[in-house]
Amino acid sequence: MGSGLWWGKMILIALFSLFFLIFGVENLVGAFHLRNPLEFIMYFFSSSLMILVSIVGILYPAFQVHALLSLEKNQPDEK
Repeated sequence: MGSGLWWGKMILIALFSLFFLIFGVENLVGAFHLRNPLEFIMYFFSSSLMILVSIVGILYPAFQVHALLSLEKNQPDEK
């Protein structure tokens, strides 16, 4: 099993990514209330990029944990 530091890092990355995902969605919704089209474009694309990066930040720990657990499941016990 991964060390405590490894698990802590994965959980921290996922939590920060979840925070920025929520923040990005709120920015995206807020962009539709803007009156200036140039500000709308700026907010729309920046929040879309924030959402995209946050999704990658959530998927990274999920794939790392899945790889660790499937590797441990396939290895026989060394007792």
